[in-house]
Amino acid sequence: MNKINWCKGKEKGIKLIEPNDNLSAEYYENAEESLKVLRSIKETESNMWLATTKYYIEYFAVYSVLMKLGVKCEIHDCTIALTQMLEHEGTFKLGTHKILESDKELRIDNQYYLKNRPVHIDFEKLSEFIIAIREVLEKLDYTKINELRTKIKNL
Repeated sequence: MNKINWCKGKEKGIKLIEPNDNLSAEYYENAEESLKVLRSIKETESNMWLATTKYYIEYFAVYSVLMKLGVKCEIHDCTIALTQMLEHEGTFKLGTHKILESDKELRIDNQYYLKNRPVHIDFEKLSEFIIAIREVLEKLDYTKINELRTKIKNL
């Protein structure tokens, strides 16, 4: 949890804001839209764009939950740390943060360092990832949101 404390101290790190169902829905829709875009990019075989789009599908989906909770975080490593914490709270499926971390590194390697690492795309798994996030969003009620916000605040 030291990472989360570090993140809470950063200007663009973890901040509690008002929960926002509209932004939550928009981020979720961006994840779904990005999945459609990924299907068209697949044919190009561009490892840079495949890695970037794949990562943002997952990131937007996870961030939709943070918006529903009223948690703003503009540092990706902090979002991933929060995801890990929320796994332990039973919000996300165990391993979600590892998927984000791995695909973030792949994106960075291919987008910024031009390593052209191969990108494995499994549309079924990505669809399941998004559906799992939809289920998380549907289960978050007022009580659970407040409980999680309190835990984040007190870390």
